Amino acid sequence: MISWIQITFQKHFRVMFAVLLVFIIVSFVIYFAPGMGLGMGTTPRAQPRPFFGVNLSSEEESSRVFGDASLSVFLQAGYPALDEERMQEYALMRHAGLHLAREMNLPNPTDSELTEFIRGLGAFAGPQGEFDATRYQQFRDNLKTNPQVSEGDISRVLADDLRYQRVQRLLAGPGYVLPSEVKSELTRAETSWTLGVAQFDYAGYNPTVSASDAQLTAFFETNAFRYQLPPQVRASYVEVPASAFIGSVNLTDDEVRSYYQANSFRFPKPNATPASPTVAPGETTEADFQAVRPQVEAELRLNRARQQAVTAASDLSLALFEGKVAQAGVTDFLAQRNLALKPLPPFGTNNVPAELGGNPQIGAEALRLNAQRHFSDALPTPTGAAILFWHESIPSRAPAFTEVVDRVRADFVADEKRKQFMALGRTLRENIALRVKAGEAFDQAASAAAATAGLKVETKSIAAFTLQNPPADLNQAVFGSLESLQQGDISDLILSGSAGLLVHAAGKQLPDTSEANPQYSLIRTQIAQFNGSRNATAYLRELVETELAKTAPVSP
Repeated sequence: MISWIQITFQKHFRVMFAVLLVFIIVSFVIYFAPGMGLGMGTTPRAQPRPFFGVNLSSEEESSRVFGDASLSVFLQAGYPALDEERMQEYALMRHAGLHLAREMNLPNPTDSELTEFIRGLGAFAGPQGEFDATRYQQFRDNLKTNPQVSEGDISRVLADDLRYQRVQRLLAGPGYVLPSEVKSELTRAETSWTLGVAQFDYAGYNPTVSASDAQLTAFFETNAFRYQLPPQVRASYVEVPASAFIGSVNLTDDEVRSYYQANSFRFPKPNATPASPTVAPGETTEADFQAVRPQVEAELRLNRARQQAVTAASDLSLALFEGKVAQAGVTDFLAQRNLALKPLPPFGTNNVPAELGGNPQIGAEALRLNAQRHFSDALPTPTGAAILFWHESIPSRAPAFTEVVDRVRADFVADEKRKQFMALGRTLRENIALRVKAGEAFDQAASAAAATAGLKVETKSIAAFTLQNPPADLNQAVFGSLESLQQGDISDLILSGSAGLLVHAAGKQLPDTSEANPQYSLIRTQIAQFNGSRNATAYLRELVETELAKTAPVSP
């Protein structure tokens, strides 16, 4: 029994835990909706998918795997740090790693190890990344009041995280590093550079570009992939507006205050007055709250109404599923509930109608519909929720030239402008190089060359720096050009946004790449750790793929 953990994780402060629970719930929807959703194409009794002791087809067992992983990420990072795809990969790799830990009989962590681990968690980190005792105390004070996650859940996840880290370290090993790798990285990171940078105005460069019909046709044929029209769907929808539920939303004073405290940065008080000297920066007062309370209540009420709209839409989708409503019977089914379909223009992920909020995820959901699964689950929209009803899938196609001629002309002109600018850049580089070789300063040479070409230019000198500690305000595109430059060289023109850059290596001092350099040992250790971690990840990923392949559906 881990008594200290059980005592420590008694309670949890509300705001963080609310966010945590929302994230866990959302992750469950993400991972289980495809196999257990409400659409007509779902299979109520899925085939078992054993995976290192759990059945991934079981909602209860899958919930444990993905829920623990979601909680793990949140505690370690302090926020939902992984997107859907990486979260799924992490959950499966974590479970596979814990399976290895059991096979290797790795011991459970001690109380002192857990204590040290907790002090490094992102969920309890202060503004500077240090352990925040106040934030931690709030967690302790409120966890016990939440029925969704227990102190046992927290203890299990933390202990498993430590065991998973041990497995990763064992799989990583010491890491193997070649001396050439160390020298190459040391040279890249520790070389001292002194630069001159000339930035030419590309946005203001407007050469005359003529485009004949023959040129446009040839450009269209060569670049046909640019104009391929993506797949679309023709659908209609039923709207469940949040406005229908606002009147039924009741809010307590505590709920409104809690929402304000969690989102005070979004409610700046009107006609703000200087803060009281007794109020710390970032804190709010009762007067601040009362000044914006109507806005806070309105937003919270709307959010609650949206949640109710999503719930009502989910109930409607469930009724469609349980009633096995065929496509031909949808209109009558909705009419019995005083609902009617609303038409939508054909759309895909890149042109979702404004009625649905323009959300590309809704477009992706619409493209999954077909004759077998002809309606969607409840989809949140800015005004409430909606259910989509499929009518026709429109496959991707190559358009005729006349359909996209305006786009072709614009692309042709832009392409020609870029080509001419890059050719001009070669001339500028040669001109500047000759002037610099003759003893002229780089900034003067760049200004003279720009004037000859009719371009605007800005120049700057960059004092000595290394890539280990680069200037914060230096254009990132410059760094990519340094590898090929020797002292005195001028780079090829680099097109970066609205500017073209020429970089002059005014100074280049190589570091000592022998083992006598104190940085040599540090970099060798860093590369070894990286290589080891990469190998461990590759092994766990292969382990997961092999196990999943054992029960993967067989294509006919």
